[in-house]
Amino acid sequence: MKNILVPIGTSPESHETLQYAVDFATQFSSEIYVMEVFSVSANAGTLSNVSGKITENSIERLKEIIEKVDAKDIVIKIATYNGGIVSGVKDIDKELGIDLIIISPKSNDIKEGLFLGNTSGKIVKQTNIPSLIVPKGSVFTPYKTILTAFKSGVLKRNRILVPLIQIKKKFGSVVNLLLVKTPGYTDADLKINTALMDLCSQLTLTENATTYLGVLENFQAQHPDLLCVFRRKRGFFKTLWEKNTISKEEFYSPVPVLVLSVKKD
Repeated sequence: MKNILVPIGTSPESHETLQYAVDFATQFSSEIYVMEVFSVSANAGTLSNVSGKITENSIERLKEIIEKVDAKDIVIKIATYNGGIVSGVKDIDKELGIDLIIISPKSNDIKEGLFLGNTSGKIVKQTNIPSLIVPKGSVFTPYKTILTAFKSGVLKRNRILVPLIQIKKKFGSVVNLLLVKTPGYTDADLKINTALMDLCSQLTLTENATTYLGVLENFQAQHPDLLCVFRRKRGFFKTLWEKNTISKEEFYSPVPVLVLSVKKD
């Protein structure tokens, strides 16, 4: 994991997410890019330097957040973008090659009833970059047990597993698989990718209305330090394909969530 992107929202706890990212990046000798987006239209005022002033203010705010963090030996670089969050992430990825996004569940959303806010939801939904969603107040510790939950064992590309493989290798994590048979499953869904099985220490099969309910049923028994899911149209965050936000009633995790995705060729 060479390059990690940390989108910074307006939350006063933004530095906590950045600190988590730094502590995580230390394990992989990664570089971190903190990112903030802003939008200035072509007819915004009459000053020609409006965009420049906003960029300068944005950089100063990011510097203040960085100063609150123990950077250790990690290089933290600043990236600002004039435009939408999704296009900004994609452009930065195109330029730098982002291996992982570390983000809080609610980067700009203050609604307490939401687990995944609108901005964070857009990033997870629309970027095709692996994401690590870090709950508020989380402090990084090596992951001893990882619960990987899915409703279909079919993987179109083995490289979707790269972040999970790297994490398992680095921390010596135990990876437990949870295959949730939901209504309408097929026999093909029960055939688990061999690369995924190679990571497995334990496989559990369960039947539930949704993958999330299957996770709830098994979470307390396994006490994972990290929950791993796949971002695909039939995957764990299916509701993301209808909307960006996810309420806490639909999903909540007290531990970080690794959302595996693969960039399109």
